[in-house]
Amino acid sequence: MENGKKRETVNHAFIGACSMLSFTLLQPLDMIKVRMQLGQGSGVQIASNMLKSEGGYAAFYKGFSATLIKVPLLNVARVGSHSIFATIAIEENAKYGITAGIMAWACRMPIELAQIRMQADATFPTAHRRNYTNVFNALNRVIADEGVRALWRGLGPTLAKDCVQANGTVLSYFPSYRYLKDSLGCGDTTSMIGASAISSFFGCGLSLPFDYVKTQLQTMQPDAYGKYPYTGLFDCARKTFKTGGIAKFYSGFYFYYFRLASSMMMSWFVVKLLRPLDASISECSVK
Repeated sequence: MENGKKRETVNHAFIGACSMLSFTLLQPLDMIKVRMQLGQGSGVQIASNMLKSEGGYAAFYKGFSATLIKVPLLNVARVGSHSIFATIAIEENAKYGITAGIMAWACRMPIELAQIRMQADATFPTAHRRNYTNVFNALNRVIADEGVRALWRGLGPTLAKDCVQANGTVLSYFPSYRYLKDSLGCGDTTSMIGASAISSFFGCGLSLPFDYVKTQLQTMQPDAYGKYPYTGLFDCARKTFKTGGIAKFYSGFYFYYFRLASSMMMSWFVVKLLRPLDASISECSVK
């Protein structure tokens, strides 16, 4: 039991550190994707404008304070709540694991809203910019100006995005891996990289329309009469399709895809690295 707890602690710490590294390296891709979804031009144009007029490379990390909070918060909420529930009823561990995941997801939503708004702020006219200084300032002002419920704006498309992305990637990963390894004779690492690239394509294709709607809902501002441009997921989807067709929902696809594929590849490499680490911990405990 002691060895299992030690291994779990090391695993969570290692995964958390790798998650932070992944988010740090891939933040610029997410920034460009959000700007493309808001109609700011191509990726090259957006990157060039940000470098010239928004303070250089630091502009790509606007909203990064939210990431510094989000990753540890998710890990603490997920692991901590799961531990509490598990002590209540160990035989119902799976059910409480799902509950812990929901709690972590509920904590994530306000942080993501703050992050998206900070990333998008420079796209608005100067008079309409929110000018949040950091994630805490953003959360306080959202509550003060729009009410607590506004922190969970974009709830519907976020749920849909996470669900279809997870199913799209998982269901296509293992068949792709087996085909590359067994049918084409690729090595384990090559099969893993190839399967990550293929499954990420399906995950992105299914989830990006929901991500697009999520971005529009979380960044929208009321007009002079206090009316918002969209009333919800379906209204935003209908208006987007009417003005831009299907292609509009796929704004920023390449950046979204590369970010997901890179993250998946890193995740699988982490899993491979943890196997010998688990074995070494077990071996040390036996000695």
